[in-house]
Amino acid sequence: MSPSEGKPQEAFVSHTVQVPWQEFPGHFGGALSKALVRPETCGSRRIDFRISCYQPMAYVQEHVHKVQEQVYHVLEGEGLLTLDGRKVVMRRNDYVFVPPGVHHGFTNEGTTPLVFLVVTTPVEDEEVPL
Repeated sequence: MSPSEGKPQEAFVSHTVQVPWQEFPGHFGGALSKALVRPETCGSRRIDFRISCYQPMAYVQEHVHKVQEQVYHVLEGEGLLTLDGRKVVMRRNDYVFVPPGVHHGFTNEGTTPLVFLVVTTPVEDEEVPL
C-alpha cells in the first residue's frame, strides 16, 4: 500500500523511488530531498523523515530551529557540518543529533554525492501548547 495525501494515519510500506526529489527552501546547488514521512505524505503528526542527496558543493544554509530536534545519518559520501560555528567532517555511518537552538548547516565538500537520512521532530518549528 502507498501513502496518499491527506489520508488519515495508518501503517504502510512504500518505495522510495515513488517519492519525487525536491529542493526545499534554504537548500542550494542540487541539495535534494525526498520527503518520505510527513503529514502530507502519510498523515504523520510528529515526524518528518527524509532521505537527502547533495551533489558536490550543494548545501543547506546555516539555520536554527526553535523547538525541532534533528538527526542526520550519513549513508554515503562526506560533508562538512557546521554546529554553532564549529566545522565537523561527516562520513559514512556518522550521525549527529542537533537540539533546538543550535545553528547548523551542511555542505557536500566531497567529490561524490552525499547521501544521508534526516529525522526531524516535531514536523513544524513552533511551540506546541501543553
